Amino acid sequence: MAVEDAAQQTEKPVLIVTGLKQEARIAAGPGLTVICSSSNPVQLREMMMSFDPASISGIVSFGVAGGLSPKLRSGDIVIASEIVASKGRWLAAEGLSQALYGLPEGEHRIVRGILAGVEEVVLGSKAKAALRATTGADAVDMESHIAARYAEQHSLPFAALRVISDPAHRALPEIAAAALKANGDVDVWKVMRGIARRPSQIRALVHSGRDFNRALRGLRSYRSRLDGASSFRVAEAAE
Repeated sequence: MAVEDAAQQTEKPVLIVTGLKQEARIAAGPGLTVICSSSNPVQLREMMMSFDPASISGIVSFGVAGGLSPKLRSGDIVIASEIVASKGRWLAAEGLSQALYGLPEGEHRIVRGILAGVEEVVLGSKAKAALRATTGADAVDMESHIAARYAEQHSLPFAALRVISDPAHRALPEIAAAALKANGDVDVWKVMRGIARRPSQIRALVHSGRDFNRALRGLRSYRSRLDGASSFRVAEAAE
């Protein structure tokens, strides 16, 4: 009986949803269960369905995002106020989001904003502008809308923390978008073959690489100020 009581008193982990291996490694910590979808919406839905919602206490979408608002720079940290997608709109849990937003900024700016969830990578600046015009979103990623829907279905608190990688004016090279392996790692050989076929993309790749590294630094900096799941649990109590 004592064992059962102890098990019931054990705090449930917070589920952290990421799209890339680098994001997952940064997110990992005590009190957190981290999954990586390889930026594959179908794969993420399958992973989410395998979870028992009663085994987690909340969900946070964590990683990088593409900028849609011209005001956002690479490295800016966006705490979502809501998520918009083609088939839905979800508000983030205010207590949880405010706890994330309330951390000291450090060298990276922290803002509240709307995230758009998409099923395919938004590559060009014109496509980004069109998405912003139709959704009013400030940034875009491929995981938050799926995580938000799951959270709503199971009455779990949800928040999203995304750091801008490519700003609104920057077009992502097709090579970068196509080089993800199923496990979330980057296929370096695929990148090299793409460069060999289209050397004109080298400059765009360099810019994208710098943006991505800046975004990862922002994620690491922010994550270093979070103590496991404690910040999330304080917010849940206030919901």
